[in-house]
Amino acid sequence: MQYPLSPDVQPEFCTTGSFMRLPSKRENAKVAILGMPFDTAASFRVGARFAPQAIRQASMTLFPYHPVNDVYPFEDTNAIDIGDVPVIPHNIHRSYELIEETVLNLMNEEIVPIGLGGDHSVTLASLRAAAKVYGPVALIHFDSHTDTWDTYYDEKYWHGSTFIRAYEEKLLQSDKVFQIGIRGTLNHPGDVQASVDLGYNVITTQELRKRGVEDVVQQVKETIGNTPCFLSFDIDFVDPSCAPGTGTLEVGGFNSLETLEMIRSFTGFNYVGFDLVEVLPPYDPTQITSLLAATLVHDFASLVALNRKKK
Repeated sequence: MQYPLSPDVQPEFCTTGSFMRLPSKRENAKVAILGMPFDTAASFRVGARFAPQAIRQASMTLFPYHPVNDVYPFEDTNAIDIGDVPVIPHNIHRSYELIEETVLNLMNEEIVPIGLGGDHSVTLASLRAAAKVYGPVALIHFDSHTDTWDTYYDEKYWHGSTFIRAYEEKLLQSDKVFQIGIRGTLNHPGDVQASVDLGYNVITTQELRKRGVEDVVQQVKETIGNTPCFLSFDIDFVDPSCAPGTGTLEVGGFNSLETLEMIRSFTGFNYVGFDLVEVLPPYDPTQITSLLAATLVHDFASLVALNRKKK
């Protein structure tokens, strides 16, 4: 039987609990979906621990073919869904270890992980794994926040410090880090400057709209080249009118169509991993946030399939 199962094989409501009803094992798998249901590092709203299953449920309405990229993202990559990492809700460091171990095993098998968060703290564990396999990697980070704040109530590990910790641990090539879509009010002017001081390339929503996506993509491609690259997507990059189910809302973002078109422009990178974080199902009563998240995961897989198709 071919996967993912389409609605003409089984109705959408007959689910196995996996993303688009993918199997947990397949020969020659090149993409793996995995849940990272950790949310105790969030500073405001919590509930992202329930996101992996909500995103999987929303994926039931998706179809196997990607018409823009002309690929079957999950069939062309023999994709699998290995379920959720058994995180420990009250212990971020042990949860990091469990996530890192799982991602490391996948990367060592040359399988590209697509992580379903969870809050944005989980990305640090994936970057630790990536650095062990590939050395310091490039990063394309879509978010309305830089997540380079040092501490929160004197705690160094929380969802707002992920990328300053990654810098300190030398997991990233700083000049090949792009933080895209930053917007919203700040505590002080130095909040964005903190990322710049780390050597990161910060592209605010205002700059992105002024320059246009094509110009920004060209800059990112020229800078990153073929360097192994991780893509991290915080759903609050999207305007809350299209993605209300998230923890730290920021108005003035991009709508769902603009977001999808943007992601589809980031082709040709040497992607070694992805994650999608900060979906909060309790604040998503009509499931539009989870559906957008599932669609973005479909797009991430299509970027991997497209790379394989061009080889």
